[in-house]
Amino acid sequence: MGKIDKLLQKFLNDPKDFEWREFIKILEHFGFKMLPQGKTGGSRRTFENKEGLKLYFHEPHPAKILKSYMIKNTIEIFKKEGIL
Repeated sequence: MGKIDKLLQKFLNDPKDFEWREFIKILEHFGFKMLPQGKTGGSRRTFENKEGLKLYFHEPHPAKILKSYMIKNTIEIFKKEGIL
């Protein structure tokens, strides 16, 4: 089992310690790229895949741990869109 497979397995188990950098790796694995932010973007991040699906998230700070709802919502969207 490769690193991304282990990371994906961890992600799907709704961990309480999933980091933002790990989340970005998952999104990139599924073809999402972070779009450039405007001058007043703050912590809001937009990701888009080649099909044009956009996902919007607030980068957690100061701690870089994702909230559980972010993981659950992403899994739900991935399932609905046929990504998972």
